[in-house]
Amino acid sequence: MRGCNEKMTIILLMCIVSGVMGAAPKKPVDVPFGRNYIPTWAFDHIKYSNGGSDIQLMLDNYTGTGFQSKGSYLFGHFSMRIKMVPGDSAGTVTAFYLSSQNSEHDEIDFEFLGNRTGQPYILQTNVFTGGKGDREQRIYLWFDPTKDYHSYSVLWNLYQIVFFVDDVPIRVFKNCKDLGVKFPFNQPMKLYSSLWNADDWATRGGLEKTDWSKAPFVASYRGFHIDGCEASVEAKYCATQGKRWWDQKEYQDLDRYQYRRLRWVRTKFTIYNYCKDTVRSAKVPPECKRDRDLY
Repeated sequence: MRGCNEKMTIILLMCIVSGVMGAAPKKPVDVPFGRNYIPTWAFDHIKYSNGGSDIQLMLDNYTGTGFQSKGSYLFGHFSMRIKMVPGDSAGTVTAFYLSSQNSEHDEIDFEFLGNRTGQPYILQTNVFTGGKGDREQRIYLWFDPTKDYHSYSVLWNLYQIVFFVDDVPIRVFKNCKDLGVKFPFNQPMKLYSSLWNADDWATRGGLEKTDWSKAPFVASYRGFHIDGCEASVEAKYCATQGKRWWDQKEYQDLDRYQYRRLRWVRTKFTIYNYCKDTVRSAKVPPECKRDRDLY
């Protein structure tokens, strides 16, 4: 029995080393806001602390605010640690997303929809390709995002786009160009984040309005991590494609453990999925047919 146990231990270690047991994105390196980002509007509604390592975005009945990356990127790993607006946040939206500049733009969205006190936040994700969106998915989070900072990140390569919450994959958008579905691959994208009022739709379809007596609403940020292929807006490819860590084989698909985590999110926390919305579209979108575990 001892020999069998030793053999099983060796096999398990080999699996771990080979990556079969997991291929999570590399741990983000926290950097100050000013290294990768600049404010874009309402500069006086951004508050800096800890030498620029922490910032706060403020929303009042005059304006919200936002910021964007200095560079544009083709593929990479992008992460932000955010603590959402606490208390009564109905009508507010905290957004973190990538977007290209053209009219037929590509976009990868995290949008956090506020709610009345005691009600859970809703996380909405969306993917635009060639100017086409309407790919919303909505989930409840398994924690209170107003109590502490949590990591929200995107892994984007030529094979897939993966949305992560604290290293848990909550959504995957595969490259399905062979099915006629466009995939972001040749339009560099900037990163953006903003805090703004959207009480015409954000909370219960616009039924819950922003209570301005609770203003200013504050979202807190740190960990402004970017690890991507920086490119000019005219670039049509990444010069280092195939050579960066996110291009390697272990990042071209989820591993078994990540698939289990994704199914857990799908089963326990999903409240809307465009793939299953037969009212919006009588036909199942092509990308939803390929691997139903992902959608």
